Amino acid sequence: MSIVQRNMSLQPVPLATVIIGPQSWREKTEHSIRRADKLVRQSDARRASSASPSRPRTSAGLSAVNTPLPPELNEAETRSGKDRDNASSTCTRHRIRPVSTGTTRFGLASAPFAAPFPPPCLREHCAEASVRVASEYMRDVRGVEGQLRRQAGRVGQEGIKLEREREYLERMLRSLRKDLLVNKKSVEGRTLRPPTTETSRDGADSLLDYEKKELSELKTLLEGTLRETLTQLQALSQCSRLLLECASERSRVLDLLPHSGSLSTGGRCTPSQVTMKPDPIGPYTPECKQAIESSSLALNQSQLLREQIRRMIGEAIARQKSAHHSVNEGLVKKIAETVSLKQHLTLSSASARQAIHRKQRQLDCIQHSHDRALGPVSSADLLSRERLDRPLVQVYHRHPGTQLPEAMHLIQGGTVVQQCLLSSGGELTRLHGTRLQLMQDLRRKGVAAQVDSAIVRLRRHLVDRRVMPSSFLQGTC
Repeated sequence: MSIVQRNMSLQPVPLATVIIGPQSWREKTEHSIRRADKLVRQSDARRASSASPSRPRTSAGLSAVNTPLPPELNEAETRSGKDRDNASSTCTRHRIRPVSTGTTRFGLASAPFAAPFPPPCLREHCAEASVRVASEYMRDVRGVEGQLRRQAGRVGQEGIKLEREREYLERMLRSLRKDLLVNKKSVEGRTLRPPTTETSRDGADSLLDYEKKELSELKTLLEGTLRETLTQLQALSQCSRLLLECASERSRVLDLLPHSGSLSTGGRCTPSQVTMKPDPIGPYTPECKQAIESSSLALNQSQLLREQIRRMIGEAIARQKSAHHSVNEGLVKKIAETVSLKQHLTLSSASARQAIHRKQRQLDCIQHSHDRALGPVSSADLLSRERLDRPLVQVYHRHPGTQLPEAMHLIQGGTVVQQCLLSSGGELTRLHGTRLQLMQDLRRKGVAAQVDSAIVRLRRHLVDRRVMPSSFLQGTC
């Protein structure tokens, strides 16, 4: 029934002209009729004003009933007009339960519903708007959660790379400590050389001191870098834990979303592709922003640290090899010098031995001459021609002033021969002493060369090139 038909049915009926009942009774009835008629007209006027979009609603009661939707629902309504129309058309295909007893059940498939109160499908509208708001929020949270987990994955990969560099650092430090031990053994081994002549400081000792200083500097430098690496690993671990905690906290509202597929992102860009402003009550909270920014800073620092570690390890290998080769070359040169001196000592010793033999033969001849000059031990062994009182001399001494110089010459010759014998004996003694000194020096040089050779073999045996990857050794060969 239309509004006009209802107005016509509610028009007042003229009263009878004959008045039989009391006046008060009649007035009460007329007053009730007028009041009902007035209420009907007011109701029709309010219905007409609500049907017209240009006339605002002024009734306080109606404004209280027709309460506007929350901002989130209005925003969802604005973004998803098509879904709202589909939901409205779905509502029109169903009969709505009456609000209260005695109300008329309106068919929504007819004219648009216009009333001072919310439509009968308000619950469906509110539920769908809430679903859209929640779905939108969940999709944004899924994007933030994906970005957090991807960032955590990058941090984890960077941690693995930095952990590999830490292993290289530790291997390099082990190599340096081993080289320091080899240097210490080399210094201690050189103390085993013969004293007084072979233990004086030389160029090899200076090279060993230089190697020790170089290795100590490299060890100190790499230990500091290792401490920085451990600190950076802790920072990466903390960033990863913070990212996963934020992702876990964000994923608390994602139980109803699929884990993969187009529905999980809604066909929209992820927060890594579009900038989102942090909101304490939004999908992208300040904690998430802080976690991502701190992890990005940690990633950059870790990459720079890895490059620094690579460069430092390469430089350390080059300096280590240079110092090691310098010491080895110095020891080899010292061994060559020692062998050369040993050869000269051998030749000198041979010459001294020949001189000793010659001097011994000469001394034997002088001793024989001295013995002949002294004559026999007993006078009974003298020959007749050797006697000073032989007949010829006696006959010659018969005249005065006839003295023969034979006795004086024999005495002088014996003295000269004795002096030659003494001088030759002294020379022979000195030759023996010189040769003995040469032989001692020769033995010392041999021992020193053996010690240095053993040190070189030890250094070449203990130094292992396989302690570091070939990528570090390519530029140092």
